[in-house]
Amino acid sequence: MHLEVISPKEILYRGEVSLVQMPGQMGSFEVLKNHAPIVALLEKGRIKIIDKERNIIYLQVQAGVVHVRDNLITIVTEN
Repeated sequence: MHLEVISPKEILYRGEVSLVQMPGQMGSFEVLKNHAPIVALLEKGRIKIIDKERNIIYLQVQAGVVHVRDNLITIVTEN
C-alpha cells in the first residue's frame, strides 16, 4: 500500500506501508492491504505506521480526513 500524509505546509510522510492505524471520530481503526474504499474524519491523536521493513513510525496529527482506495491511503491533516 502507498501512504501519503500531507498538511497545508508539507508532506509529513510518503512511502510504502503494510499497516496504518488512525484516530477516527468513532474510534481508532486500521487499514491493511485491500481495504474497502473509505473516507473518514480523523480526530487529534497519533497515527501508527508500519512500513514495508516493519519499522514502526508514529505521527502526531490534528483533525483531518483519510481517503482509502485501491491500496492508496491519503491523509490530509491540519498540522
